[in-house]
Amino acid sequence: MLQVKHLLAEKGSHVHTIGPDEPVLAAIKAMADRYIGALLVLDGGKLVGIVSERDYARKVILKGRSSDATPVRDIMSAPVISVDPADTVDTCMRLCTDSRVRHLPVVEAGKVVGIVSIGDLVKAVISEQGTQIEQLQRYIAG
Repeated sequence: MLQVKHLLAEKGSHVHTIGPDEPVLAAIKAMADRYIGALLVLDGGKLVGIVSERDYARKVILKGRSSDATPVRDIMSAPVISVDPADTVDTCMRLCTDSRVRHLPVVEAGKVVGIVSIGDLVKAVISEQGTQIEQLQRYIAG
């Protein structure tokens, strides 16, 4: 069974972050520049929230707020749903589905060690299923 630590070993553990007092405009620019959909919000190294394109659309655009005058803390999602490196991909898929989130920070001993997205999880499931199908075909043929 694939675990989060296996995904991080393959994709890397680098995370993109922003401070809670930064303007939302800085967060949107950072996401656009990096082609990502969310940033972890860290305050003094501690995970305090997550801000996504969805947060921006729902809490800034639709409410007519200013992107450069609104701090990230006002629109970030908190508390953050996170996972442990030992959690399985299936557990993460369930969490994303049940909680309607697309990004899960990976936290170990209180420290952020990575992030997995729904895309990472789907890719892992498809790969694992492909491997199982291949093994079954070899078993049947051989």
